[in-house]
Amino acid sequence: MKEYFDRLFLEDHVRLNHFRNHFELTRKNLMVKNLKRLKRQLEREQNKLDAQKCDFYPSTYELPSEYHIFVEEFRRSPGTVWIMKPVAKSQGKGIFLFRKLKDITDWKKGQYNPQIDPNKEGPETYVVQRYIERPYLIGGRKFDIRVYVLVQSYSPLKAWLYRSGFARFSNTRFSLNSIDDTYIHLTNVAVQKTAPDYDPEKGCKWSAQQLRQYLRAKHGLEAVKNCFRLMDEIFIMSLQSVQRVMINDKHCFELYGYDILLDEDLKPWLIEINSSPSLTASSKDDYDLKFGLLNDVLNVLDLDNRLTGREKRVGGFDLLWDEGPVFVDEEESDGLSVRSSDTNSFLGSYNNRKASLEHVFRMAQFKKC
Repeated sequence: MKEYFDRLFLEDHVRLNHFRNHFELTRKNLMVKNLKRLKRQLEREQNKLDAQKCDFYPSTYELPSEYHIFVEEFRRSPGTVWIMKPVAKSQGKGIFLFRKLKDITDWKKGQYNPQIDPNKEGPETYVVQRYIERPYLIGGRKFDIRVYVLVQSYSPLKAWLYRSGFARFSNTRFSLNSIDDTYIHLTNVAVQKTAPDYDPEKGCKWSAQQLRQYLRAKHGLEAVKNCFRLMDEIFIMSLQSVQRVMINDKHCFELYGYDILLDEDLKPWLIEINSSPSLTASSKDDYDLKFGLLNDVLNVLDLDNRLTGREKRVGGFDLLWDEGPVFVDEEESDGLSVRSSDTNSFLGSYNNRKASLEHVFRMAQFKKC
C-alpha cells in the first residue's frame, strides 16, 4: 500500500506546474531569441566582454522560419555536423544529425511557404543546432547533465538550485564516423534502454555527486569549481533573458530541467530547458532523487507557512539568486571548504536533505518564537 501511495504521489505532483505561465521558457526557439536579445542588450549597455557570457549555447535556428539565415551559416562552415530537434516532442523522438542540406530538402524546396497552399498544414517546427563535435567523454562515452532549477518568482527573480542531478550516458562509444547511430549521439534514457546490449542493472546514469567527484579527481578543485560556476551563469542568464516576457504571479512557480553538455575544455553548453521534466524513475536511486525533489519543491513553497522566508537552504535546494547573487554562509556550509565570497551553489555536493529540513524547520520555529 505504501508503494502505491508513493507512486501516486509522484504521478500527482508531476502536475504541480498547473500554475502555468503563459509564455513557456522551454520553447527552444523563444529561449534562443531571448538569449540573443539579452546579448545585444549587454553589448549596448555594458561591453562585449559581458556579452560573451551569453556564449553558452550552440548556434541555433528555428526551421522553417529561419531556414535562409541557417543556410548562410551552414555554407560558412562546410562539413560541420548539425542536429535537428522537433520543438513539440521529447525523449529523443524525431532527432537526427546531418552534414548535408539535402537531408532537409522539404524546407529547401519551399514546402513551408503558406502562399503555395494556405490550406495545407505546414511542416513540423524544428530547432537546428550546431552539434558539439568535441564533447567531454568518460570511458569513451558521451553524456549530458540534468540539473533542476526551481523558480519561485520572476519579479523579483528568485531561483533555487537542487544539489542532486544526474549524468546520462550513451550506451556506445563516441564517434563522428556514424552520425546516424542514435545510441552514440543521444543520451536520452528512452533511447538508450532500447540498445541491444543495454544492461538495466547498470543503467546509463551517474549521480551529480559521482560526476563531480570524478571531475575533481581528474582535473583538480579549481577547474571543477570554475566549470560549475559557469553552469550557474547559464541558469541565471537564461532566466534573466525571459524575465520580462514571463507573466509573473505570486501563486506561480516553475520547476525546470536543464540539460547541460560539457566539451573537452570543461566548458558547459546549454542544450535545452524542459518546463515539464520527466519524473519517471528508471531505478531505485532515481526514484529516491525525484521523490525527494518533489517533496522539497513543496518545502520551498512553504504552503503551511512554517519558514521565515530568509532561508538559503531548504532540503536539497540552495537559494542561488534572490534579486541578485546569494552568497554562502560559512557556518551553514555542511563543513565544505567555502569562502564568504562564494555563491550559494552546491550542485553535486553532499545532499543530506532530511537533516537540512530538520535544521531549517527547527531554526524557523525558534526565530518565530
